[in-house]
Amino acid sequence: MYFDSTYLIYVVPALLISLWASVHVKSTFARYNQIGNRRGYTGAQVARRILDDNGLTGVRIERISGSLTDHFDPSAGVIRLSDSTYSSTSVGAIGVAAHECGHAVQYDVGYFPMQVRRAIIPLTQIGSSVAIPLAVIGIILGFSLLTEIGILLFCAVVVFQLVTLPVEFNASRRAMRTLEEDGILEDDELRGARKVLTAAALTYVAALLVSIGNLLRLLALRDRRNGRR
Repeated sequence: MYFDSTYLIYVVPALLISLWASVHVKSTFARYNQIGNRRGYTGAQVARRILDDNGLTGVRIERISGSLTDHFDPSAGVIRLSDSTYSSTSVGAIGVAAHECGHAVQYDVGYFPMQVRRAIIPLTQIGSSVAIPLAVIGIILGFSLLTEIGILLFCAVVVFQLVTLPVEFNASRRAMRTLEEDGILEDDELRGARKVLTAAALTYVAALLVSIGNLLRLLALRDRRNGRR
């Protein structure tokens, strides 16, 4: 039952889009990671400047290994920039660093979608781990309550992915506005940074589509099972 037509109908198309989005963001970043900004700022320098300008002097900046592993950790009050961003002067790295600062500003001003996402993280962590196995076991064994619990838990995953979209898009808008208004990047450099952030945003859209596809699949399997009774 697990490997049937519903997987091909609902999940595979979304997975293909997700694969394309992942390749696209990596290739876009690789392209603009070769183009340095004229003022010679590094990702870490830009991040520090944006944070300080927004009164976030207490937010630290740390370097971590990897590429595009950049993230803001509100619990630790730190922005972690990857090797490909921290000391790089590329317009791609500058865009990524500014984007993470956008998240720090969101947290500081109480941006509502950010608050919602943080509030449902615990439920989402449970749902992403056990929701599909619970639902599938319930469908196979005919335990409708188990199936519904699994589906409800997975709904939390979908909601998390949905709320993530405005959080990510808003962080990118904040980043681009700051880079332009503060004169950190020039017009052609801004276009490159925007392309990197747009490509990154598509990965979150793809993640939402994958989650929706899996949810639709679970609903289809449940309805099919119920139709056999």
